[in-house]
Order: sequence, then C-alpha cells, then structure tokens
Amino acid sequence: MSNYYYNNNSSYFAPQGFSMLPTGVKHLLIINAIVFFARYVLAIWGIDLNAYLALYPVRPPFFHFYQYITYMFAHASFGHIFFNMFALWMFGYALENLWGTRRFLIYYLLCGLGAGLTCTLLLDRPTVGASGAVFGILLAFGLTYPNERIYLYFLFPIRAIWFVLGYAAIELIDGMLATNDGIAHFAHLGGMLTGLVILLIWRRQHKIY
Repeated sequence: MSNYYYNNNSSYFAPQGFSMLPTGVKHLLIINAIVFFARYVLAIWGIDLNAYLALYPVRPPFFHFYQYITYMFAHASFGHIFFNMFALWMFGYALENLWGTRRFLIYYLLCGLGAGLTCTLLLDRPTVGASGAVFGILLAFGLTYPNERIYLYFLFPIRAIWFVLGYAAIELIDGMLATNDGIAHFAHLGGMLTGLVILLIWRRQHKIY
C-alpha cells in the first residue's frame, strides 16, 4: 500500500482527545519495528526470525496456532513494513481517536486474524505481514469518512469510499489472476471482509455510529 495521503479534518474529534500518534497505533508501530530489526540482528547468528513467526499452511511440523498472531508483526522487506506502517498510521490514528484504544486494537487484531484464516483456507505458502489488518483499517476509514479526499501520488483527489472499493476490486482481480507477485491478495480481502462483519455487528449493537 503506497502513494496516498488524506486531507484530515480534525473537527471530527474533541480537541482534548485528539492525538496524531495515539497509544494503540504507537505501540503497534514500535512492536513491528522491533521485530523487523530483530530479524536482521538474529540473522548474524544464522537465525531466520520470520521462519518462526510466519503463518504456515496447517500441516506438521511447521504450523502452530500462535502464528495467527505473530505473522502480523513480521515483514519480508523494508518496503513491506514501511508502507504497511505508513498506512496504519495514516488511517489508523483517526479511527483510534474516534473509537478509543481498546476497540481499535481489538478491531485491528481481529482483522489480522481473519486475514490469517483466509490464508489458511486459500493459500499454500507461508505468509507474513500486517497487510490484512491494515486493509481492515482502510475499510473502516473509508466507511467512517467516505467523503474524505485521498490524494493518489499526492496529486489526484479521490473520495475515500471510492478509493477503498477500487483497492478491493484490484485485490480481487489480482487474486483471481493468481499472479506470482508474492502478495497475499486474498488475505487482504479477508482482512477487509472481517472488518466489514465487525463494523456491522458494532453498528447493530450501537457501539459505533
């Protein structure tokens, strides 16, 4: 995920409660960064940290249930973690300010879990990355602030809802074409679908508006 920013209107939030780097987003950024750099430190001793944290297909001896959590905090490259963390901050801080830290983190982790389950069902290779959880955040932002303008390549404005729908369509097409690009497109969609289900449940329970 890359090359966009949005025009945030801080009037959506109470001034005393607004933060550009709220607690949940901040700690997610820190944990992901620590894991990423630990991978390179451990590589000096010949240890591949991602081999332990990745989500493997459900068959012995490599699969373990804890991987449904750990895979979200491992990344394959600097570009991979940079764009995921940039999107997490860019779209996540607005939602955390609105929802609160607890609800934001629950939503993020459940979207990542949903993406992981999608990997288990549809993919047959180890998977790493926060992308599934981040796509859930992107969906929530688009549905919560549908008219916010996102600037593609910092030049071309598009409403958030159309950006989200367009991105989802691209992921679906790429996934169906089975492109060998090393990207878990259906996991991204799994994160978005999980997020949609959560948002519908919360709306039904009047926990969000």
